[in-house]
Amino acid sequence: MTQQSYRLGDHGPAVTQIRSHLSMLGLLSDDRAEGLEWDAEFDGTVDAAVRAFQQQRGLIADGVVGTSTWRRLDGARWTLGDRVLRYGTRHMQHGDDVTALQNRLLDLGFDPGRIDGIFGPDTERGLMELQRNLGIPADGLCGPVTFRSLDRLARTVVGGEPQRIREAERLHHRGPGLAGKVIVIDPGHGGRDSGVCANDLREADVVADLASRIEGRLGAVGVTAFLTRGTNPDAPAPTEVERASFANEVDADLVISLHTDGHDSPHAQGVATFYYGSGASEATHSVIGEAFADLVQREIVARTDLHDGRSDAKTWDILQRTRMPAVRIDVGYLTHPGDAARLADPALRDTIAGAVLVALQQLYQPTTDLRPHVVQVPTPVS
Repeated sequence: MTQQSYRLGDHGPAVTQIRSHLSMLGLLSDDRAEGLEWDAEFDGTVDAAVRAFQQQRGLIADGVVGTSTWRRLDGARWTLGDRVLRYGTRHMQHGDDVTALQNRLLDLGFDPGRIDGIFGPDTERGLMELQRNLGIPADGLCGPVTFRSLDRLARTVVGGEPQRIREAERLHHRGPGLAGKVIVIDPGHGGRDSGVCANDLREADVVADLASRIEGRLGAVGVTAFLTRGTNPDAPAPTEVERASFANEVDADLVISLHTDGHDSPHAQGVATFYYGSGASEATHSVIGEAFADLVQREIVARTDLHDGRSDAKTWDILQRTRMPAVRIDVGYLTHPGDAARLADPALRDTIAGAVLVALQQLYQPTTDLRPHVVQVPTPVS
């Protein structure tokens, strides 16, 4: 499938493939089962099925099959054991089978990295450690031998959630307080990409200014802050994957992505926060990201008159591909006259920056303890 977007009214082989994947997932009836031919049309039923899938997977439910939706549609058709899984430096495997493997590794006490459905180097290391413990070749390939060994192991996690434990331990291992932390601030869009433009404001400009204000406050309390982009209006905006890769390279403790929003309805308004998570699996989420999103949401709403749009789980690349917790803050709708007027005021941006700092201080305060008490023992099934 070529890397372009498909939507209502489109035709062609790619649409046939989209319909096939949706049918495999039970979201669309398969006309071929009745001996009928595909008409390869992206019609209303396909649009509804795509939106349902996007809603399930924590994507923007716009009915458009772009790169992110296609990647998740393609990955959703795999179950653990359908194919050999391995780490590839150029094209990493992704899918529900990878997520299942990562969860199994974590359940058994081996660290696969972020539970993100992407077979990366952390998952390979976790798999090889499992293979060594099982006495099978530690080749990093999850094939028939490893599948059989996994089937013989009982899942014996008692009293807690391994993903929560791993993230909480990382938080506490880095130590209390903000001093010495590394935080990446990601002002969305930038360069030739202005983002939402309405009411004489450009999203890229608003979030760049807000990022600068947050950066100044973090520096004052001993945090090393990095920005994912500069302010050159002629530079290409980095992709979300590039922004996430940058955060991984600097080994950040946390990522804060900043955006404004826009909508066809002038009544849409308010601030909302997002953390990594998917409705497809309750275990696939960032507990620290969720905690920080809730803190930021509460602090901004308490200090401003912006409408409370609440926090929610999403699987956007900036949230999924970072190895550390990441939160996206949508600070208002530029298409809403009231929100736009507020965001045009430097005093409000200062207030939001202060709210972010307070939320960070609360997240890293010594009394914060997100670690559940758990006993975790992998036991072979006799």
